Amino acid sequence: MKLPPFDYARPTSLAEAVALLAAHGGEAKPLAGGQSLVPMLAFRVAAPTLLVDLGKLGELAQIRISEAGVTLGAMVRWRDILADARLRQAHPLLVAAVEHVAHYQIRNRGTVGGSLAHADPAAELPCIAVTCEAEIAALGKAGPRRIAATDFFLGPLSTALKPDELVTELRLPAWPAARRFGFAEFSRRHGDFALAGAAVFYDRNGGKAHNAHIGVIGAADRPVRLAAAEALVNDNGLDGKAIVAAAEAARAAIDPPDDIHAGGAYRRALIGTMIERALNASV
Repeated sequence: MKLPPFDYARPTSLAEAVALLAAHGGEAKPLAGGQSLVPMLAFRVAAPTLLVDLGKLGELAQIRISEAGVTLGAMVRWRDILADARLRQAHPLLVAAVEHVAHYQIRNRGTVGGSLAHADPAAELPCIAVTCEAEIAALGKAGPRRIAATDFFLGPLSTALKPDELVTELRLPAWPAARRFGFAEFSRRHGDFALAGAAVFYDRNGGKAHNAHIGVIGAADRPVRLAAAEALVNDNGLDGKAIVAAAEAARAAIDPPDDIHAGGAYRRALIGTMIERALNASV
């Protein structure tokens, strides 16, 4: 299918990019890797009058690691995350999730900012952002602002971004070296969008887990954390019985919708299984 007509601009600064978005009153779209936007254009789901190509904004393609955590620029590509050996220690859960993103060709082009702004409820990075209590930095005509990941995702393909704003960074809190983690997802074929997935991490104190975080894909119209399952992991030694109990608590706490890919009951069962697998991988 042919793309709809649009004008094209390739700014050389963030200020120019924001000015272009602001000048077109919501009719302009930023173009990062194009792995989500271009198919939407082809199917006429999106029809902006202007594409603002962010490809020349090198300041958005940086990965920074400090005592405060990991900061990923919006134009960091999936391949950059997998190629950066520092991240396997600085944030191994992020790397584990990105290893499940799409296929090799898409990982060469897809970007952090594109995934966050697209807000597909089946995508891995939004789940990591919510599970890890990340902050998303945005820039618009009114200036920069930080948005908690839990407040950023409003629903399928819907975010808290204003029409003149673009994502500039994802900021993930520091990751203790001894932290335990696991990631599991299920899709019909490796690289397809997940029908269900789970990201988990916790710290240990005296042989017991604490500070448990469990986020899931496929339970709702956006990634969510499951407090009931987290409560059963905390202050527990995480034997097989405790892991099964956490998975059952997760199933009881969610009500996934039916859609063309899977029924709600199937997703509910599958999410519990993904939590079991992720927790078993973490022990």
